[in-house]
This record gives sequence, structure tokens and C-alpha cells, in this order.
Amino acid sequence: MSYAQKKEISGNRTLSIIMTVIVMSLLMYAIITGLAYNVIKHTAQDLKVIDVEEQPPPPEQPPPPPKDMPKVPPPPVTPPPLVQVNTPPPPTIQTVTAPPPPVYIPPVVQAPPPPPPPPPPHKTVSAQSARGDVRTLFSADDYPASAQSAGAEGTAQAELTIGPTGQVTACNLIRSTGNSALDQATCNILRRRAKFTPARDSNGNPTTDTYTTPPITWRLEG
Repeated sequence: MSYAQKKEISGNRTLSIIMTVIVMSLLMYAIITGLAYNVIKHTAQDLKVIDVEEQPPPPEQPPPPPKDMPKVPPPPVTPPPLVQVNTPPPPTIQTVTAPPPPVYIPPVVQAPPPPPPPPPPHKTVSAQSARGDVRTLFSADDYPASAQSAGAEGTAQAELTIGPTGQVTACNLIRSTGNSALDQATCNILRRRAKFTPARDSNGNPTTDTYTTPPITWRLEG
């Protein structure tokens, strides 16, 4: 027998076994299914419903009365001893009063002094020249003797310097008589006798000024 024939025989045998197992399984399933259906049907017909009522439990018997027991007096009650507890005195609470806050006093600010009053308004005064009259200062008794002896005559004119007090402080001849005695006598009389109102500046203060005399004539009588 060749190898191919052996292989074909082995395949047919295996197929036969598989088919046999399938057929047997179907037969077993049909048998079990039919039998189970008949058993369930008969059991359902014979089944009867019975209501079972639960019986209540019997009542409990009361306990028997206790036997007479001898009366025993209660034991004496001894009060507990008094224990004296030294209660410390309550603590003394010292109240500390805080000092009041300092009162703020603002510094006194002194007001600045008032400004000085304004100076009085400046009075504008027009300047004034020295005033005086020299015409009445000369007389016949003032004629120098030397000039009389020589018969000298003439006219003089002087420029005077007037101080703040009104006195003549200087005499300067601007016109001569031609005689030295008459010229000298003219200045001497003016310095000694002339009195002037002093000149004043624009502020009204006395000041120095000059004054030109009118012509002074010396003439012999007779």
C-alpha cells in the first residue's frame, strides 16, 4: 500500500468519527429536552398552595412571688467629716491710672512789630535869600578923619557873605571909593552893624548866602 492510499484512508476514518459524534449529540439533546418538559409539566399539575399560619408564642408566665425575706435595717449613714479649706483672699486688683496726655499748647507767635510810620511828606520850600538893609548903618560921625583932611569923597559897593546866623562873615569891595580910608571904613561898619535874616534852603534850613550892598556914597558937608 502506497503512502497516498494510507493518507486517504486515515482522512475518511476521521470524517466518519466526527459525523458519528454529531449525530449522537443531536439524539441526546432531543431526549433530554423531551424528558425535562414532561417532568416540569407533571410537577406543575401536582403542586398545591398551602397557606401556613404562624402560631403566636404562648404568654409568658409571671415570676413567682419572692419568699419572705427577713427585714434588715439599713446600715447607719455616717456623714463625711467636715474638711476646712483655707480659701485664699481674693487678689487685690491694683488699678493703675494712666496720666492724662499732655495738653498741647501751641507756641505763642508774636506778631511782628508794626512798620514804622512813613516819614512826613517832604515840604518843598523855595529857597530864600538873606535879607537886610544897610542904608541906615552909616552917619556923618563915621567919616574917617584922614579922609576929611584930604577932602576925599567917593562911592563904594561891597559883596557880603552872610552866615546861617545872619552875621556878616566876609566883606569884599566890588567898587572902591579911591580912598583906602573910606574903603576900609565901609567894610568895618558893615561887619560890625549889619544884621540879616539868614537865607534858607529848599528844606527850610538856614544856610550861607551872599548879599550885594547898594552903592554907599561918602560925601563931605559944607
